[in-house]
Amino acid sequence: MRSSPMDDRPSSHAALLQRAREAAGGSQGPAERLQTICRLLRDGLEGYDWVGFYLVDPAADRSLVLGPYEGQPTEHTRIPFGRGICGQAAERGETVVVDDVSQESNYLACSTAVQSEVVVPVYHGGSLVGELDIDSHRSARFGPEDRAFVEAVAGISAPLVAALAAQESGCRSGTNGLHG
Repeated sequence: MRSSPMDDRPSSHAALLQRAREAAGGSQGPAERLQTICRLLRDGLEGYDWVGFYLVDPAADRSLVLGPYEGQPTEHTRIPFGRGICGQAAERGETVVVDDVSQESNYLACSTAVQSEVVVPVYHGGSLVGELDIDSHRSARFGPEDRAFVEAVAGISAPLVAALAAQESGCRSGTNGLHG
């Protein structure tokens, strides 16, 4: 059940952050745990209409590849650094919040319904391993509390994003991703 816009967001954020920690520590594989985190955010907060992770593709030079997500399918399964909001966040290595995507000349439209977006780089061991991307059908949806919350979720998710990126890289290079 989605929260009402009248919910006290900091309280909702705290509860969801705890649930994200629990999901991250689960026994499933990294893809399943990241999928659960996406679902928690999308279902738990009004206006978090598309929630997903992009992974840095170590096999491709400066490119992001779509990972687990919740929301409408997207044609943007691979994004070069510097292209679109996700590519800008990867290029800069910092969180990007866009209140009105129609004002962005470099915006990659996933849906005409999207009005605002927040993208947080995910770092693990000092290296960029992916991003957490959230789209909203409401303009200016992501305030300072949302930014801090999404950055905290990205931090919790970092080991899972790194593990999934390594696993996916192993699959693409023809190995099964197992050591031994």
